Amino acid sequence: MFRNIPLGLASPADRWAGVRSRCAAGLAWLRAGYAVYRQRRALLRLDDAMLKDLGLSRVDALQEGNKPFWRA
Repeated sequence: MFRNIPLGLASPADRWAGVRSRCAAGLAWLRAGYAVYRQRRALLRLDDAMLKDLGLSRVDALQEGNKPFWRA
């Protein structure tokens, strides 16, 4: 009698699984982007002696530090 009932009904938890995973991926991307932003700002605050220790010039630091966080 009940053999023709479709079993493909999704529970409410399954319905939101895709949304949750996309939100989690978006938040992870923003966290990583913010870390890059902070590192680039820290690079701009280094003095010339510290940059020389890293093997960078002021021009290199300015080019890297002024990039937006989404650029590699």
